[in-house]
Amino acid sequence: MASPEEIMWEGRFITAKRRGKWEYVGRARGIKAAVILAVEEAADGRHVLLVDQYRVPLGRRCIELPAGLVGDHDEGEEAMLAATRELEEETGYRPGRMEVLGEFFSSPGMVSESFTLFRAHDLVKTGEGGGVDGEDIRVHRVALAGIAEQIAAWRAEGFAIDVKLLLLLGAGIVG
Repeated sequence: MASPEEIMWEGRFITAKRRGKWEYVGRARGIKAAVILAVEEAADGRHVLLVDQYRVPLGRRCIELPAGLVGDHDEGEEAMLAATRELEEETGYRPGRMEVLGEFFSSPGMVSESFTLFRAHDLVKTGEGGGVDGEDIRVHRVALAGIAEQIAAWRAEGFAIDVKLLLLLGAGIVG
């Protein structure tokens, strides 16, 4: 039988918890996350939309798939609507269609948070992106054919690389 979950500390967005001897962190207030794999099919080839922003826990900028919180401002918000909104806010592209690829856990030994991965199709550029409220998000449109080299170059420049970018280095999911 599992030990009961204890809340050790709760902030606006995260909660530190303990179950027996195990300490971990989860999202507060039932907030979820949405991550978007957006591949543009263009005359000059297939390009993935990535973003980078400064991440306080890492102390540097991190290259990531576009993503955002679901229900942080509007309780009961649908994940697909949040993903569509976040993609356009962060990258300046609106999807014609979103496909749910499933729920995933990024660091299950330390964080109970999961995210829903969406694949954005039929992209239309509507603006420059960059986020809202001073997020300082930089947009990158990267040719899939050169993604491994670009990730290596970013790493050499000192960027952190989000684990979800392994999707782009492996076979199958963007095929």
